[in-house]
Amino acid sequence: MLPLFLLTAMPAKAIEIPHEQYQLENGLNVILHEDHSLPQVVVNLWYGVGSKDEEPGRSGFAHLFEHLMFMGTTHLPGSGFDERMEAYGGWNNAWTSEDATDYYEAGPSNLLETFLWMESDRMRDLAQAMTQEKLDLQRDVVRNERRQSVEDTPYGVIWEAMSPAMYPTEHPYGHTVIGTHEDLQAASVEDVVRFFNSWYAPNNASLVIAGDFDSTQAKQWVSQYFGGIAKVKLAERAQPARMDKPVKSEVETTDNVQIPLTVLAWHSPPALEVSDAAFDLVASILGEGRSSRLYTDMVIDEGIALEVSAWQYSQLLGSIFAVTAKPSEGHSIEEVEARLQAHIDRLSQEGPTQEEMERVRNQLEVGFIEDLEGLHQRASALNRYRYITGDPGFVDQDLDRYRKLTAEDIQAAASTLTLERRCSLRVRPNDEGEK
Repeated sequence: MLPLFLLTAMPAKAIEIPHEQYQLENGLNVILHEDHSLPQVVVNLWYGVGSKDEEPGRSGFAHLFEHLMFMGTTHLPGSGFDERMEAYGGWNNAWTSEDATDYYEAGPSNLLETFLWMESDRMRDLAQAMTQEKLDLQRDVVRNERRQSVEDTPYGVIWEAMSPAMYPTEHPYGHTVIGTHEDLQAASVEDVVRFFNSWYAPNNASLVIAGDFDSTQAKQWVSQYFGGIAKVKLAERAQPARMDKPVKSEVETTDNVQIPLTVLAWHSPPALEVSDAAFDLVASILGEGRSSRLYTDMVIDEGIALEVSAWQYSQLLGSIFAVTAKPSEGHSIEEVEARLQAHIDRLSQEGPTQEEMERVRNQLEVGFIEDLEGLHQRASALNRYRYITGDPGFVDQDLDRYRKLTAEDIQAAASTLTLERRCSLRVRPNDEGEK
């Protein structure tokens, strides 16, 4: 890791991720990032489809398809995708968000051609190998995942309640990524195939190859395996107006817990905008670490809360800023909420101290560098920057957003976190939880 005194003095370009970008005739975006320090390679295939692109009554499809992508093709039936890769020392995974779905593989350098062939095989032929049996199996897996992450997890109900509280039903973010049992159960093979054919196409994808490889050879393989896959006509995506206020100002839920929880949430600027960075620093000043304002006051000094936190969840169409707390015994959710809002109001009126600005900037820059140390993290960053900004090399401008922030910028961001723009989501113990 670079010494901290160098981080504050170096220009942001010092941490740029060297890369080459080009595009196939079918629209597939390709990004090459060579790093020969270790004999390893990462392939990251990013599809520009997430839960925001789902049809009404078919929530959870993007995440369901993430699972179905590992169910085999004509050339790699069953669990052949994982077996072929793992037999030679590779590994893979995937994730789905509101905005995108990302598949990635990592392993020894000599597996690059295998990775590219397997990903192209899925892009080309997965729909042809789809069956009712595969759908039923993965639908049950996803429904069980939903039970574990939402229904059987303490406070899980709050995250399902947040989307409809913050957004109207027709908004692309108006439902959860995991979907509902009813929508998942209603999915048919025809629905799944249509979803695949609509979004899983080269002109809706970006392929990053990172690590120890020869770029000339890699380009040949990319052309060989992906070049013959036809592009599709992509559906027009909704471009909703930015949200200013939540749909609901208060949401009351209960769960099988002993300790209440409150989440105060606001709409905030989209990912990678300058003001998005300001809210990251607001979150750090308020709730990151034992030296943050909320922790120092509410947990250490006054003892009215057991836990506090603050975060900015950055998304393509608009983000969410939130502060959370669990009241300690003898204190109520309402008391804790009033104290949280008082801290926000004070920050909006007085701004941060110079010491706070230095602390959070130093923490952020160190974390920024650490997050780019791994090859997989760099590959993912290249695709994320490209998807959101159109520029894979946005990393230099990204860090610069934070370096240029002033105390006045933090104060201005905090001033938007008003009571009138707030949604209070509460989880209280149900009868079982109180026993």
